[in-house]
Amino acid sequence: MVKLKARLIGLTGTNGAGKGEVANFLKKKGYAYYSLSDIVRQELSQEGKELSRNNLIKTGNKLREKFGADILARLIVKKIKDKTVIDSIRNPKEVEYLRQQKDFILIAVDAPVTLRFKRIKKRGRKESVSTLQEFIQKEAEEMTSNQKGQQLQTCIKMADIKITNEGSLEELYQKLEKLL
Repeated sequence: MVKLKARLIGLTGTNGAGKGEVANFLKKKGYAYYSLSDIVRQELSQEGKELSRNNLIKTGNKLREKFGADILARLIVKKIKDKTVIDSIRNPKEVEYLRQQKDFILIAVDAPVTLRFKRIKKRGRKESVSTLQEFIQKEAEEMTSNQKGQQLQTCIKMADIKITNEGSLEELYQKLEKLL
């Protein structure tokens, strides 16, 4: 069993699965936090565009197309000083680049789609969807095989640890404690 003793812990997984809660748990354990999506949000802000899910996907893909599929990981690594959790990994080239860094593991977080949809509706972000069907269709955009796009399913398959988060927050934290 892989243990959470790595210097760098990457997070991938489906929308609303609980990656943010895993990150919060790790922050409480002394990990710094960076999200690849924050780079995309920064780009959107500079362009004066809305921070919607559609714009995040399009802009992330545009950056990968222009600067290489691992650009977000390369930019984040420049900021890392000590043990760090890196959220929002969505392209295999990002995983490959991070695996070249010392002491990296990748955690995939998933949950049933109906539960994830309920969670995203509760958190109140600009998600670009209002129905379960739209949520499923939007997620399909993240499961492409486009090398410079989001390839979430491939990243999940590359994970060292897979967590199914279908219970309470306490149950998720218990699963994570067992990995320590």
